[in-house]
Amino acid sequence: MERNPLEALLLEFHAGKLEPEDFARRLLDEQVFLPVRDDKRDIGGLQSSTLADPLVVSVAEGERVLVLFSDPARARDFLAHFPGYGGGVLVEFAWVLRRMGAGLSISINPDQEPGFDLDPEMIAMLAGLLPEENQ
Repeated sequence: MERNPLEALLLEFHAGKLEPEDFARRLLDEQVFLPVRDDKRDIGGLQSSTLADPLVVSVAEGERVLVLFSDPARARDFLAHFPGYGGGVLVEFAWVLRRMGAGLSISINPDQEPGFDLDPEMIAMLAGLLPEENQ
């Protein structure tokens, strides 16, 4: 599989070629694939809901993890274990940070290389780097 910009960034960071703050700032602008639950109540091909229901999994000790991927193709095998999550959207990582609930962790490309896990403290630090949204 050809590497996209997010995967190149993850590999560069894992190789120790980036300082954590540089990695964090660049990560904000990268595109991620956010799996969302299929809306089965469609009428004439139109979804009845305008709210995306992202894939959040529970792991040890009740930790909740928002699952993201660097590419939709990377999501296929993982999502086969989660019926109803056949859809998804490509968005900037910063967009996800602005809209996610508190106390969640994030896993990018879970159980794959290159991947990356962020705990709630790391996410809070990243959120602090977000520029103000233009209103």
